[in-house]
Amino acid sequence: MSSLNRFQASWINAIQESNSNCSTDFPSYPCSDPHSLVSTSRPRSFEVGTGASIYTYSLLPAILQAKEEVILVTCFWAPSSTLTALSDTLKQLARLRKDYYSSQEPAHMGHEALPPLNIRICFSSRSFFQKLFHPSSKAGYTYPPSKWVSQLGLPDPRILEAGLINLEVKSLFFLPFSVMHPKFLIIDRHRAWLPSCNVSRAPWLECCVEITGEAVASLLRFYHGVWGQYKEDSTRLPVTADLGRQLDGVVDLHRVGLTSIQSPARRLVSLQLGTTPTIILPSSHHRNPRLRPLPWQQYPRPPSTPLNCAILRLFAMAEKKIYLQTPNLTSAAVIDSLLGALDRGVDVTVVTSKGMMVLEQLLTGGTTTSWCLRSFIKLYTKRQRQSSRSASESTGDDSNAMSDLQSQCPSLGSLEVFYFHPLPTNQKLKVPEEPVHSHLKLTMVDDEWVVLGSGNMDRASWFTSQELGILFQSKEFVAEVGDAVSQALRGRLTLLFTSKNDHGSSPNSTRR
Repeated sequence: MSSLNRFQASWINAIQESNSNCSTDFPSYPCSDPHSLVSTSRPRSFEVGTGASIYTYSLLPAILQAKEEVILVTCFWAPSSTLTALSDTLKQLARLRKDYYSSQEPAHMGHEALPPLNIRICFSSRSFFQKLFHPSSKAGYTYPPSKWVSQLGLPDPRILEAGLINLEVKSLFFLPFSVMHPKFLIIDRHRAWLPSCNVSRAPWLECCVEITGEAVASLLRFYHGVWGQYKEDSTRLPVTADLGRQLDGVVDLHRVGLTSIQSPARRLVSLQLGTTPTIILPSSHHRNPRLRPLPWQQYPRPPSTPLNCAILRLFAMAEKKIYLQTPNLTSAAVIDSLLGALDRGVDVTVVTSKGMMVLEQLLTGGTTTSWCLRSFIKLYTKRQRQSSRSASESTGDDSNAMSDLQSQCPSLGSLEVFYFHPLPTNQKLKVPEEPVHSHLKLTMVDDEWVVLGSGNMDRASWFTSQELGILFQSKEFVAEVGDAVSQALRGRLTLLFTSKNDHGSSPNSTRR
């Protein structure tokens, strides 16, 4: 059985065995029908940078080229350079469409000449009071046009109407902690982007993958299951070739006057990969955080969502190495699974952020990344001592017994833990868009599997927040992603812990 088939079989079993009744999940279909999440895609690009650079270099130009539909889903929505650039893009798009519509001959006027452009913007968190008084219904809250400018920083409705743009803005949030955390963009139901960034002011290190292919339809189904806009079988729009050529001629990205925001950490890889096995990995919203704050209480098992099960299954399957980059690391299930992989001889590398969203970690998990890392490293060093003690106690035995012992007990895998920090020279010079924290979410296993998306390795993502990941099986894609991230991290890592004898073995790190 191939590694892909082995993964899928055990992953689906883990979901189905633990979810005999998942009708209350939101959405519920991922756990009741995990087979529908399995598909293929063609990865088109992978980008690293800050949220503002990813939006202005990739996401907003894609919106500017939309013909009939834009679906933009994010979690946080805040006044920022990203929001300003998004608003400017929508204004320019409306103007370009208005100019094109006005230039047509009377005989060619109307829907056939320029169909309306439907834009759906969805988010979860805008402010403390917005969340505190948000409707608890799964229907969410739809913002009236009168609030687009004053509350959301979007263009005047009259500007959009003049360009035949139909805009709808909707929010979803469930008290106390349940944000809708996914982030994705779908253009004309043909192309999709999954960034890690929000519409926010934070200059954090982010990433984004662009795909086409069957997985876009799976992404649309997830969108429908949460935001309830379209029938599930409406997977493609009738964008004709003639219309595409007409609008491509109008939307000239070099003359519309939009500003791109550069980041010194930006890396863009254009991909020429073929059809790639891909799985869309949602984590449905769960209201109950199942907190157990007392130290003698055993941590509860996290919900068996497709994303949670995929991460745990990949860690359990790992044979050589695991690379994990996450803003926070407070999930006990993740730490236990990593320790299990280390016990099997798998090398583990962790990159995370120090002092990032500490209050949020305490509220949603009762702990912090630094505390969990301290415990993680302590448990690992205890294993090191036990391994050394066992080896020393065996030295009195004959060589055959020692050989048998070594063949039965794999050596402990190596562990390296890094904190992300800004590039010191850029920080000193106050270079704009130098990332101050890493918000990138990335898991790579055995140079074959990679998971991207919105899910953190913290308790909020594993228990209450709605999340969305995407899994690829491709050695070529893993190599491209790993290289781009490694370049972006050069000079931006501090070594917290290493089990390797040679502390200089990692060229991207500095010790403090």
